[in-house]
Amino acid sequence: MSIALLGVMAMQYYFVRESYKQKSQLFDEAVTASLLTVASKIEKREVYDFVKDQQKIDREKYRKEQAKQKNLATQLALRKRIEELRMQQYELEQQFKEEEDLLRSRFPLIAYIENPFYETYVKRTRYNDLVTIRILPGEIDREVQNNMVEVYATKKIPTIPAKDDSTRYLAFSNTYNVINWVVRALPPRADLKIAFQIHALEKQLQLNMAHNIIDSVAVIGGKNKELVTSIAAAEELSKRPFRDRVNFAYLQRELEIEFSKRDIRSPFNIEVRDDQSLLIYETWRKKEGNSDVQKAVYSTRLFENDLGRSPGRVSIYFPDKPSIIRDNISYMLLPMAALLALLIGAFAYTLSIIFKQKKISEMKTDFMNNMTHEFKTPVATIMIASESLRDPEISSDERRVNRLANIIYDENVRLGNHIERVLNIARLEKENLKIEKVNVHINEVVSGVLDSMALQLQKANGVLTTDISALDDLVVGDELHLSNVFFNLVDNAIKYSHDAPDITVKTFNTKNSVVITIADKGMGMTKDQKEKIFDQFYRIPTGNIHNVKGFGLGLSYVNDIIKRLHGKIQVKSEKDKGTTFELTFPLKNANLN
Repeated sequence: MSIALLGVMAMQYYFVRESYKQKSQLFDEAVTASLLTVASKIEKREVYDFVKDQQKIDREKYRKEQAKQKNLATQLALRKRIEELRMQQYELEQQFKEEEDLLRSRFPLIAYIENPFYETYVKRTRYNDLVTIRILPGEIDREVQNNMVEVYATKKIPTIPAKDDSTRYLAFSNTYNVINWVVRALPPRADLKIAFQIHALEKQLQLNMAHNIIDSVAVIGGKNKELVTSIAAAEELSKRPFRDRVNFAYLQRELEIEFSKRDIRSPFNIEVRDDQSLLIYETWRKKEGNSDVQKAVYSTRLFENDLGRSPGRVSIYFPDKPSIIRDNISYMLLPMAALLALLIGAFAYTLSIIFKQKKISEMKTDFMNNMTHEFKTPVATIMIASESLRDPEISSDERRVNRLANIIYDENVRLGNHIERVLNIARLEKENLKIEKVNVHINEVVSGVLDSMALQLQKANGVLTTDISALDDLVVGDELHLSNVFFNLVDNAIKYSHDAPDITVKTFNTKNSVVITIADKGMGMTKDQKEKIFDQFYRIPTGNIHNVKGFGLGLSYVNDIIKRLHGKIQVKSEKDKGTTFELTFPLKNANLN
């Protein structure tokens, strides 16, 4: 049974583990499919919006055919203007180079410094001490070593922004082995305004040229203009800043829709990075440790159809993926746990029944041995007495005949009592025992039992102390069975005493009840023994001394009779100090009330 139970537990564990893996794999596939779908939608939406805008431009262009000529003139003007601006920029660069060469000829070492560094550390003389200068050996050119200068601050302080676009150098001279430096400001390397103008004009020129290319290719090649437009759109869109190409609200909304279609409704985090792995956008619905996040990350490229490399990547994080999978398989965990608990309970119950049956079997075997011994003694005595009566010499002696007849009678009564006790227990189990409900005076019953057992107590050299002080002792019960109850308790007090029995019997009243206590100073009981004394066939072990006779049925009979008469029985006992039985019965007047 244990092996079978362990086998079932192992199979359930294997099944749950495989189900978890399968659900996890299905979850991964669903998330990946959703990501690919959303990435495709974003790309199509961008192209669609771009083409839609281009179509508006084309329709405007078709309505104004003359705009083509104007467009060509505009291109020429743009090219001319771009060339003029480039020439101006070139002249500025040449002017800067000349002044820089002049500066290098005058000073052996110069170092370029940024304008914020100049405003923060150099211009403010009180912070000059924070400036550190390092001369690094450079390459040797025609036996002349070109040294390099490194300038940096030894302490970080709040930076002052640049106030102009001049190019500044620290020029160094060596006078009497002391390095001196002065600041030299040169005009900018290039005019930013001119550079911006050139960039804007080039963009405008490219847009005009793109329109003409689309029209020319469509006419010459006989191709579908929408196809040519989509190719041009892809090329043009790939030049846009990545941040401007993604609508993050649309991305999050579409992801939620796709996940909902695949029955995924767990919180997730979004992270979008560009081609330089710079973080562009992120959401955090639930903070988790890095180890947990890495276990549930799914990524896909954005704008995969761009010419060249993909410009970005979107990643999805599920911080609580294990709980999601557990929720998906929770519907079968509860029945499995219930079934396992049922199997364990049945296993435990079966073992308990087996042990109980084994114990009962041992107790019944002991009972049969005791019963055989108890029955064998009176039967043997009766047989010996009967055979003696058959002897003519004994039969002629009337005194000896009467003595043998009394022995036969006493042993027959003893045998009958044993049989009656066993039959009473059998009747109790089958609910066939008849209990009379008549008025009974407890004091009289207790006194009668003590009188009948006085001879037995005297034979054992016992001491009996009585305190029959209950003023109200009228109860409703069966006098015979109550007598048997008191007889069993007093008999046990005599049998389970090491030396001469010392027994105390009391009766007294409590509220609406009469209490009878039977106390002895015998061998007593342990806590474990006290819990078992009302079980059938149980007998307190007495070691190697077998002077205590009985079937182990007396206290079971006592307990059952008291319960049938609506009474209570309590036991107080200490090992080697004695035992006290306390019986409580409701008074008849209390029943009437």
